Amino acid sequence: MYILDEIIAQKQKEVAERKELFPLRLLERSLYFESPTVSLRKYVTRPDKSGIIAEIKRKSPSKGAINPHISVEKVSIGYMQAGASALSVLTDTPFFGGSNDDLTIARKFNFCPILRKDFVVDEYQIVEAKSIGADAILLIAASLSPAQIQNFSDFAHRLGMEVLLEVHSKDEWERNEAAPVDLIGVNNRDLKTFRVDVNISRDLAPYLPKTAVAVSESGLDAPAIVVELAEHGYQGFLIGQRFMESPQPEKAARTFIQDIKRIKAR
Repeated sequence: MYILDEIIAQKQKEVAERKELFPLRLLERSLYFESPTVSLRKYVTRPDKSGIIAEIKRKSPSKGAINPHISVEKVSIGYMQAGASALSVLTDTPFFGGSNDDLTIARKFNFCPILRKDFVVDEYQIVEAKSIGADAILLIAASLSPAQIQNFSDFAHRLGMEVLLEVHSKDEWERNEAAPVDLIGVNNRDLKTFRVDVNISRDLAPYLPKTAVAVSESGLDAPAIVVELAEHGYQGFLIGQRFMESPQPEKAARTFIQDIKRIKAR
């Protein structure tokens, strides 16, 4: 079984359990459910920002534990002070060591767009995302049908949230190019094998519409890669592991963003 299949099977069980424990009417009473959201699309494209979507990721199926004991408060504030455009918070527990509490803590201490990074299989999770303080959700083309992506996107928009659609191949993009999403994420990591190849972003760039807010994800280990991908039309860059492998992820992000600026100034 591919890792993605295992994650989705686990997620379906988890959602069924959470529906019993935390019914929709309870989620809708959350402080954040009626709060206005912050636009991920606008922040990623702001000229005074870096385009970096800095991620909080405690572990992964491919790497195991990365930085499991970080302070979400300290790291999230530090990311934004370093010049990140937005935050991404992994809320999956079994495979990535995250939690809904991680996102709510980040929300409490930051006024910026927050992407809930998880594996959406049910509308319930979109309501849940809004209730914990997320501004945007991730939809993964490899695990959803075009009809599901359409329906989930429409539902998220009705709640005032934005959608980042993640694709990994030309075929995945072509099946979903009519989807009403706000950002297109090109994942350089194959979610079935977890192999990483930045050429995926380079190869897919010509097929993405010029009006799209394109985000490159995974494997962005060097500032020079970010600068190069910007020349291919990417405006957003989702980076987690590169920062989280440092004992102080927020300082790693600051150095990385400063290096991008230095390269661009040459």
